[in-house]
Amino acid sequence: MTVQQFQVRKDDLSSHRLVRQEVPELEDGEVLVKVDRFGLTANNITYGVVGERIGYWNFFPPADNDDGGWGIIPVWGFADVVASQAPDVPVGERLYGYFPMATHLVMRPDRVSETRLSDAAAHRAALPPVYNSYMRLAGQPGYERAFDNARMVLHPLYATSFCLQDFFSDNGWFGAEQVIVISASSKTAIGLAYALADNANAPKSIGMTSNRNLELVKSLDLYDDVLTYDAIASVDAGRPTAIIDMSGSGTVLSDLHSHLGDNMRYCSNVGVTHWSENQMGPGFIRERSAMFFAPGHIQKRAGEWGKGEFEKRAFAFWRSVAEKSGSWLTYETTAGLQDVESVFDDLRDGKISPHTGLVIDLSS
Repeated sequence: MTVQQFQVRKDDLSSHRLVRQEVPELEDGEVLVKVDRFGLTANNITYGVVGERIGYWNFFPPADNDDGGWGIIPVWGFADVVASQAPDVPVGERLYGYFPMATHLVMRPDRVSETRLSDAAAHRAALPPVYNSYMRLAGQPGYERAFDNARMVLHPLYATSFCLQDFFSDNGWFGAEQVIVISASSKTAIGLAYALADNANAPKSIGMTSNRNLELVKSLDLYDDVLTYDAIASVDAGRPTAIIDMSGSGTVLSDLHSHLGDNMRYCSNVGVTHWSENQMGPGFIRERSAMFFAPGHIQKRAGEWGKGEFEKRAFAFWRSVAEKSGSWLTYETTAGLQDVESVFDDLRDGKISPHTGLVIDLSS
Protein backbone atom coordinates (compact mmCIF):
# COMPACT_ATOMS: atom_id res chain seq x y z
CA MET A 1 0.00 0.00 0.00
CA THR A 2 1.23 3.51 -0.76
CA VAL A 3 0.57 6.86 0.90
CA GLN A 4 0.34 10.08 -1.09
CA GLN A 5 1.52 13.29 0.57
CA PHE A 6 1.21 16.97 -0.33
CA GLN A 7 4.55 18.49 0.67
CA VAL A 8 5.61 22.15 0.61
CA ARG A 9 8.94 23.89 0.98
CA LYS A 10 9.16 25.29 4.48
CA ASP A 11 10.80 28.48 3.25
CA ASP A 12 8.64 28.94 0.14
CA LEU A 13 4.96 27.98 0.30
CA SER A 14 4.66 28.49 -3.45
CA SER A 15 6.83 25.41 -4.00
CA HIS A 16 5.08 22.07 -3.45
CA ARG A 17 4.92 18.52 -4.72
CA LEU A 18 2.96 15.27 -4.49
CA VAL A 19 5.00 12.35 -3.19
CA ARG A 20 4.15 8.65 -3.00
CA GLN A 21 5.72 6.40 -0.37
CA GLU A 22 5.29 2.83 0.78
CA VAL A 23 3.33 2.45 4.00
CA PRO A 24 5.60 0.76 6.57
CA GLU A 25 4.50 -2.49 8.16
CA LEU A 26 2.63 -1.81 11.38
CA GLU A 27 4.32 -2.55 14.68
CA ASP A 28 2.49 -3.78 17.78
CA GLY A 29 0.34 -0.97 19.17
CA GLU A 30 0.05 0.93 15.87
CA VAL A 31 -2.88 1.61 13.55
CA LEU A 32 -3.10 2.81 9.97
CA VAL A 33 -5.78 5.38 9.22
CA LYS A 34 -7.01 6.50 5.82
CA VAL A 35 -7.78 10.21 5.73
CA ASP A 36 -11.35 10.59 4.51
CA ARG A 37 -11.63 14.38 4.23
CA PHE A 38 -10.18 17.56 5.67
CA GLY A 39 -10.84 21.29 5.71
CA LEU A 40 -8.49 23.87 4.25
CA THR A 41 -8.48 27.47 5.51
CA ALA A 42 -6.16 30.44 5.90
CA ASN A 43 -5.31 28.94 9.28
CA ASN A 44 -3.36 26.23 7.45
CA ILE A 45 -1.35 28.90 5.67
CA THR A 46 -0.53 30.31 9.11
CA TYR A 47 0.71 26.84 10.16
CA GLY A 48 3.14 26.96 7.24
CA VAL A 49 4.31 30.55 7.79
CA VAL A 50 5.05 30.11 11.51
CA GLY A 51 5.84 26.40 11.28
CA GLU A 52 9.46 26.73 12.36
CA ARG A 53 8.72 29.19 15.17
CA ILE A 54 5.87 27.25 16.77
CA GLY A 55 6.66 23.71 15.65
CA TYR A 56 3.90 22.84 13.21
CA TRP A 57 6.38 21.14 10.86
CA ASN A 58 7.19 18.63 13.60
CA PHE A 59 3.83 16.83 13.58
CA PHE A 60 4.18 14.97 10.28
CA PRO A 61 7.82 15.00 9.10
CA PRO A 62 8.26 13.50 5.61
CA ALA A 63 10.47 10.42 5.39
CA ASP A 64 12.16 11.46 2.12
CA ASN A 65 13.47 14.82 3.28
CA ASP A 66 17.22 14.74 2.71
CA ASP A 67 17.81 18.48 3.01
CA GLY A 68 15.16 19.00 5.70
CA GLY A 69 13.49 21.66 3.58
CA TRP A 70 10.21 19.89 2.85
CA GLY A 71 7.27 19.75 5.25
CA ILE A 72 3.65 18.66 5.50
CA ILE A 73 1.10 21.21 6.68
CA PRO A 74 -1.31 19.84 9.31
CA VAL A 75 -5.06 19.96 8.69
CA TRP A 76 -8.19 19.15 10.68
CA GLY A 77 -10.31 16.33 9.36
CA PHE A 78 -11.69 12.80 9.59
CA ALA A 79 -10.01 9.44 9.09
CA ASP A 80 -10.96 5.77 9.34
CA VAL A 81 -8.86 2.95 10.78
CA VAL A 82 -8.06 0.53 7.93
CA ALA A 83 -5.49 -1.67 9.71
CA SER A 84 -4.82 -2.19 13.40
CA GLN A 85 -2.25 -3.77 15.69
CA ALA A 86 -3.81 -1.95 18.67
CA PRO A 87 -6.43 -4.11 20.42
CA ASP A 88 -8.40 -1.13 21.78
CA VAL A 89 -8.81 0.54 18.38
CA PRO A 90 -10.48 -1.74 15.82
CA VAL A 91 -10.61 -1.48 12.05
CA GLY A 92 -13.56 0.72 11.07
CA GLU A 93 -13.07 3.22 13.89
CA ARG A 94 -13.69 6.81 12.74
CA LEU A 95 -11.56 9.63 14.19
CA TYR A 96 -11.62 13.41 14.10
CA GLY A 97 -8.51 15.47 14.70
CA TYR A 98 -5.16 16.66 13.37
CA PHE A 99 -3.93 14.92 10.23
CA PRO A 100 -1.36 15.50 7.50
CA MET A 101 -2.26 16.61 3.98
CA ALA A 102 -1.91 12.97 2.96
CA THR A 103 -3.97 9.88 2.23
CA HIS A 104 -2.78 7.83 5.23
CA LEU A 105 -1.12 8.13 8.64
CA VAL A 106 0.42 5.57 10.98
CA MET A 107 -0.58 6.32 14.58
CA ARG A 108 0.23 4.83 18.00
CA PRO A 109 -2.95 5.11 20.12
CA ASP A 110 -2.48 5.84 23.80
CA ARG A 111 -4.69 7.01 26.68
CA VAL A 112 -7.61 5.35 24.93
CA SER A 113 -11.01 6.12 26.43
CA GLU A 114 -14.50 5.63 25.12
CA THR A 115 -14.53 9.11 23.56
CA ARG A 116 -10.86 9.98 22.85
CA LEU A 117 -7.38 8.70 22.20
CA SER A 118 -3.94 10.29 21.83
CA ASP A 119 -1.24 9.64 19.25
CA ALA A 120 1.83 8.65 21.24
CA ALA A 121 4.21 8.56 18.29
CA ALA A 122 7.66 9.33 19.72
CA HIS A 123 8.25 12.44 17.59
CA ARG A 124 5.00 14.00 18.87
CA ALA A 125 5.72 13.56 22.59
CA ALA A 126 6.86 17.15 23.17
CA LEU A 127 4.11 18.75 21.06
CA PRO A 128 0.97 20.42 22.48
CA PRO A 129 -1.46 17.76 23.78
CA VAL A 130 -4.50 19.40 22.17
CA TYR A 131 -3.08 18.55 18.74
CA ASN A 132 -2.29 14.95 19.71
CA SER A 133 -5.82 14.22 20.92
CA TYR A 134 -8.41 12.61 18.64
CA MET A 135 -12.15 12.15 19.02
CA ARG A 136 -13.48 8.60 18.70
CA LEU A 137 -16.71 9.45 16.98
CA ALA A 138 -18.51 6.22 17.83
CA GLY A 139 -18.29 7.31 21.46
CA GLN A 140 -19.38 10.90 20.90
CA PRO A 141 -22.98 11.49 21.98
CA GLY A 142 -24.94 13.40 19.38
CA TYR A 143 -22.34 13.02 16.64
CA GLU A 144 -23.94 13.92 13.31
CA ARG A 145 -22.06 13.16 10.10
CA ALA A 146 -24.02 15.95 8.39
CA PHE A 147 -21.93 18.42 10.42
CA ASP A 148 -18.58 17.00 9.29
CA ASN A 149 -17.82 19.90 6.94
CA ALA A 150 -18.64 22.50 9.58
CA ARG A 151 -16.56 20.65 12.17
CA MET A 152 -13.49 20.42 9.89
CA VAL A 153 -13.63 23.96 8.58
CA LEU A 154 -15.05 25.93 11.49
CA HIS A 155 -14.40 24.07 14.73
CA PRO A 156 -10.62 24.72 14.88
CA LEU A 157 -11.15 28.39 13.98
CA TYR A 158 -14.10 29.02 16.28
CA ALA A 159 -12.26 27.29 19.12
CA THR A 160 -9.60 29.98 18.70
CA SER A 161 -12.34 32.63 18.53
CA PHE A 162 -13.74 31.30 21.82
CA CYS A 163 -10.26 31.33 23.38
CA LEU A 164 -9.61 34.92 22.27
CA GLN A 165 -12.86 36.23 23.71
CA ASP A 166 -12.19 34.33 26.95
CA PHE A 167 -8.57 35.54 27.15
CA PHE A 168 -9.42 39.21 26.64
CA SER A 169 -12.42 39.04 28.95
CA ASP A 170 -10.29 37.37 31.63
CA ASN A 171 -7.80 40.26 31.31
CA GLY A 172 -10.47 42.96 31.51
CA TRP A 173 -9.90 43.75 27.83
CA PHE A 174 -6.63 45.36 28.99
CA GLY A 175 -8.63 48.46 29.87
CA ALA A 176 -9.74 48.95 26.26
CA GLU A 177 -12.89 50.85 25.31
CA GLN A 178 -12.75 49.54 21.76
CA VAL A 179 -11.35 46.40 20.15
CA ILE A 180 -10.16 46.38 16.55
CA VAL A 181 -10.27 43.07 14.70
CA ILE A 182 -7.93 43.13 11.69
CA SER A 183 -8.72 40.91 8.69
CA ALA A 184 -12.32 41.00 9.86
CA SER A 185 -13.51 38.82 6.99
CA SER A 186 -11.47 35.80 8.10
CA LYS A 187 -13.44 32.98 9.65
CA THR A 188 -11.63 33.18 12.99
CA ALA A 189 -12.42 36.90 13.11
CA ILE A 190 -16.07 36.25 12.27
CA GLY A 191 -16.26 33.66 15.05
CA LEU A 192 -14.80 36.24 17.41
CA ALA A 193 -17.32 38.81 16.18
CA TYR A 194 -20.15 36.44 17.11
CA ALA A 195 -18.64 36.08 20.59
CA LEU A 196 -18.22 39.83 21.01
CA ALA A 197 -21.78 40.50 19.88
CA ASP A 198 -23.07 38.06 22.51
CA ASN A 199 -20.95 39.52 25.33
CA ALA A 200 -22.67 42.49 26.93
CA ASN A 201 -19.40 43.43 28.69
CA ALA A 202 -17.27 43.51 25.55
CA PRO A 203 -16.00 46.88 24.28
CA LYS A 204 -17.12 48.40 21.01
CA SER A 205 -15.96 46.23 18.11
CA ILE A 206 -14.40 47.58 14.91
CA GLY A 207 -13.82 45.23 12.01
CA MET A 208 -10.99 46.24 9.68
CA THR A 209 -10.88 44.73 6.19
CA SER A 210 -9.95 45.32 2.56
CA ASN A 211 -12.03 47.33 0.12
CA ARG A 212 -12.74 44.07 -1.70
CA ASN A 213 -14.33 42.46 1.37
CA LEU A 214 -15.96 45.57 2.86
CA GLU A 215 -19.51 44.77 1.77
CA LEU A 216 -19.15 41.11 2.76
CA VAL A 217 -18.13 42.10 6.29
CA LYS A 218 -20.84 44.74 6.59
CA SER A 219 -23.47 42.23 5.47
CA LEU A 220 -22.69 40.06 8.51
CA ASP A 221 -23.95 42.85 10.79
CA LEU A 222 -21.73 41.63 13.64
CA TYR A 223 -19.21 44.45 14.19
CA ASP A 224 -20.28 47.80 15.63
CA ASP A 225 -18.29 49.49 12.88
CA VAL A 226 -16.38 48.36 9.79
CA LEU A 227 -13.40 50.23 8.29
CA THR A 228 -11.01 49.61 5.44
CA TYR A 229 -7.24 49.51 5.87
CA ASP A 230 -6.87 52.93 4.27
CA ALA A 231 -9.11 54.48 6.97
CA ILE A 232 -6.80 54.00 9.96
CA ALA A 233 -6.69 57.77 10.50
CA SER A 234 -10.42 57.73 11.25
CA VAL A 235 -9.98 55.44 14.28
CA ASP A 236 -10.53 57.37 17.53
CA ALA A 237 -6.99 57.50 18.94
CA GLY A 238 -8.27 59.07 22.14
CA ARG A 239 -9.83 55.80 23.34
CA PRO A 240 -7.87 52.94 24.92
CA THR A 241 -7.77 50.21 22.30
CA ALA A 242 -7.07 46.49 22.05
CA ILE A 243 -6.13 44.94 18.73
CA ILE A 244 -6.77 41.35 17.64
CA ASP A 245 -4.90 40.76 14.43
CA MET A 246 -5.53 37.91 12.00
CA SER A 247 -3.54 39.48 9.16
CA GLY A 248 0.11 39.69 10.17
CA SER A 249 0.37 42.76 7.94
CA GLY A 250 3.37 44.76 9.08
CA THR A 251 2.15 47.88 7.32
CA VAL A 252 -1.35 47.85 8.82
CA LEU A 253 -0.17 46.99 12.34
CA SER A 254 2.66 49.53 12.34
CA ASP A 255 0.43 52.31 11.05
CA LEU A 256 -2.33 51.49 13.53
CA HIS A 257 0.06 51.24 16.50
CA SER A 258 1.64 54.55 15.53
CA HIS A 259 -1.77 56.19 15.20
CA LEU A 260 -2.95 54.97 18.61
CA GLY A 261 0.31 55.54 20.50
CA ASP A 262 -0.08 55.12 24.25
CA ASN A 263 -3.72 54.12 23.80
CA MET A 264 -2.65 50.92 22.04
CA ARG A 265 -3.09 48.88 25.20
CA TYR A 266 -2.51 45.36 23.85
CA CYS A 267 -2.13 43.66 20.47
CA SER A 268 -2.77 39.95 20.06
CA ASN A 269 -1.15 38.50 16.93
CA VAL A 270 -3.21 35.50 15.88
CA GLY A 271 -2.86 34.79 12.16
CA VAL A 272 -1.09 35.79 8.99
CA THR A 273 -3.71 36.06 6.24
CA HIS A 274 -1.38 38.72 4.76
CA TRP A 275 1.60 36.42 5.17
CA SER A 276 3.73 38.05 2.48
CA GLU A 277 3.57 41.44 4.30
CA ASN A 278 4.81 40.21 7.68
CA GLN A 279 7.70 42.64 8.17
CA MET A 280 6.84 45.11 10.95
CA GLY A 281 7.65 48.79 10.59
CA PRO A 282 9.13 51.25 13.13
CA GLY A 283 5.71 52.17 14.53
CA PHE A 284 5.00 48.64 15.77
CA ILE A 285 4.85 48.48 19.59
CA ARG A 286 6.48 45.15 20.43
CA GLU A 287 6.39 45.48 24.23
CA ARG A 288 2.56 45.42 24.24
CA SER A 289 2.17 42.79 21.53
CA ALA A 290 2.24 39.01 21.79
CA MET A 291 1.56 35.98 19.62
CA PHE A 292 -1.64 34.25 20.72
CA PHE A 293 -1.29 30.47 21.00
CA ALA A 294 -4.68 28.87 21.55
CA PRO A 295 -3.35 25.50 22.83
CA GLY A 296 -1.61 27.32 25.67
CA HIS A 297 -4.88 29.00 26.68
CA ILE A 298 -6.73 25.70 26.41
CA GLN A 299 -4.22 24.03 28.76
CA LYS A 300 -4.57 26.92 31.21
CA ARG A 301 -8.36 26.67 31.27
CA ALA A 302 -8.30 22.89 31.48
CA GLY A 303 -6.32 23.23 34.70
CA GLU A 304 -8.63 25.91 36.09
CA TRP A 305 -12.01 24.57 34.95
CA GLY A 306 -11.46 20.85 35.38
CA LYS A 307 -11.45 17.89 33.03
CA GLY A 308 -13.68 18.24 29.99
CA GLU A 309 -15.15 21.63 30.91
CA PHE A 310 -13.27 23.64 28.30
CA GLU A 311 -14.28 21.18 25.58
CA LYS A 312 -17.90 21.36 26.72
CA ARG A 313 -18.06 25.16 26.63
CA ALA A 314 -16.07 25.50 23.38
CA PHE A 315 -18.19 22.85 21.65
CA ALA A 316 -21.43 24.57 22.67
CA PHE A 317 -20.08 27.85 21.27
CA TRP A 318 -18.93 26.22 18.02
CA ARG A 319 -22.19 24.37 17.48
CA SER A 320 -24.31 27.49 18.01
CA VAL A 321 -22.15 29.73 15.82
CA ALA A 322 -21.67 27.07 13.12
CA GLU A 323 -25.44 26.94 12.67
CA LYS A 324 -25.58 30.73 12.36
CA SER A 325 -22.72 30.64 9.85
CA GLY A 326 -24.85 28.59 7.49
CA SER A 327 -26.47 31.86 6.38
CA TRP A 328 -23.26 33.11 4.72
CA LEU A 329 -20.88 30.15 4.30
CA THR A 330 -20.82 27.86 1.24
CA TYR A 331 -18.74 24.69 1.12
CA GLU A 332 -16.77 23.76 -1.99
CA THR A 333 -15.38 20.25 -2.34
CA THR A 334 -12.24 19.18 -4.20
CA ALA A 335 -11.77 15.45 -4.79
CA GLY A 336 -8.31 13.96 -4.38
CA LEU A 337 -4.88 15.32 -3.51
CA GLN A 338 -3.97 15.65 -7.18
CA ASP A 339 -6.21 18.72 -7.47
CA VAL A 340 -5.17 20.31 -4.17
CA GLU A 341 -2.24 22.22 -5.65
CA SER A 342 -4.28 24.89 -7.45
CA VAL A 343 -6.67 25.25 -4.51
CA PHE A 344 -3.75 25.64 -2.11
CA ASP A 345 -2.16 28.29 -4.34
CA ASP A 346 -5.42 30.28 -4.52
CA LEU A 347 -5.82 30.08 -0.75
CA ARG A 348 -2.22 31.14 -0.15
CA ASP A 349 -2.63 34.09 -2.54
CA GLY A 350 -5.88 35.27 -0.91
CA LYS A 351 -8.06 34.44 -3.90
CA ILE A 352 -10.61 32.34 -2.00
CA SER A 353 -13.72 34.19 -0.82
CA PRO A 354 -14.04 34.42 2.97
CA HIS A 355 -17.55 33.05 2.51
CA THR A 356 -16.21 29.79 1.03
CA GLY A 357 -15.31 26.73 3.09
CA LEU A 358 -12.84 24.43 1.32
CA VAL A 359 -13.25 20.69 1.78
CA ILE A 360 -10.78 18.13 0.38
CA ASP A 361 -12.44 14.73 -0.14
CA LEU A 362 -10.10 11.73 -0.25
CA SER A 363 -12.80 9.08 0.18
CA SER A 364 -12.53 7.61 -3.31
